[in-house]
Amino acid sequence: MSAPNFWDNPEAAQKVVARLKTLKATVEPVVGLLRKIEDLQALHELGAEADDEATLREAAEEAEALSAELERVELRTLLSGPNDGGNCYLSIHAGAGGTESCDWAEMLLRMYLRYFERNDYQADQIDRLDGEEAGIRSVTLHVKGAYAYGYLSCERGVHRLVRISPFDASKRRHTSFASVDVLPELEEIEIEIDWEKDVRDEAFRAGGAGGQHVNKVSSAVRLTYLPTGIVVQCQNERSQHQNRAQARKMLIARLYQHEQAKRDAELAKMYGAKGEIAFGYQIRSYVLYPYQLVRDERTDLKVGNTQAVLDGNVQPFIDAALRQRLQKQAQ
Repeated sequence: MSAPNFWDNPEAAQKVVARLKTLKATVEPVVGLLRKIEDLQALHELGAEADDEATLREAAEEAEALSAELERVELRTLLSGPNDGGNCYLSIHAGAGGTESCDWAEMLLRMYLRYFERNDYQADQIDRLDGEEAGIRSVTLHVKGAYAYGYLSCERGVHRLVRISPFDASKRRHTSFASVDVLPELEEIEIEIDWEKDVRDEAFRAGGAGGQHVNKVSSAVRLTYLPTGIVVQCQNERSQHQNRAQARKMLIARLYQHEQAKRDAELAKMYGAKGEIAFGYQIRSYVLYPYQLVRDERTDLKVGNTQAVLDGNVQPFIDAALRQRLQKQAQ
């Protein structure tokens, strides 16, 4: 990176920087953990030599905290897939239920945005379709950060909400559904696409906020891969050229996953586990009434502080899913 011509090719340089960040995210926690173990050993020896109970208690408390940190580092070693260390696209889609589900989809969006803030991930909104009365029908985010795909792939599936509806004058209990899908960002893969023959390229005016440029200029782009019917679209405040470049990357990612699913039965099962966006297919239930509980249907992890979860504290569920993955590998 210190080479004088390193930034002559910005795109290639960005890839190197991203790769370096991923490597640092792998190495630095281990180095930090080893340093803390040495400090803890010295503290324990000091307390034992002086027969100091307070120091020994402090060492025991630090050892317990260090044990939890060690587990997190061990869990990260599970993220060894070819795309686990990189960026991803996270999409949220409202299920059946009209305004209720649209509002729930927006609550999930807020939850994940809070999670990204906690973990220093950058999330750019590249497509959004608002609900007719409230909330969102769908949204797609480009999430950048070390191990973004590896962690967020654990969130793929249907999410169920039970609450007293704020849109029901009779204050009845409602159940809403929304799905989360996650795709890896793939930079260099061998997929041949005839962009002229096989892809329908449409430009349209973006909706929602964004000023006169968004509302008056056909800057949004929709790409349809005709052989499979796969559709992606991208819209934001930038140029049509930038939207098209982003949409092409998304299409390549979806085609890659499509081809992998055809070749690999296990991956096909995982991708299809989401099923319908309805009851019986959920991976997690968020109950706000008549009691407060978030329960993961896969791992049976239960958290009573629902507000903390909706404020972005979803890491315990991701860690539990990784532990379950580890147990299955050991069987």
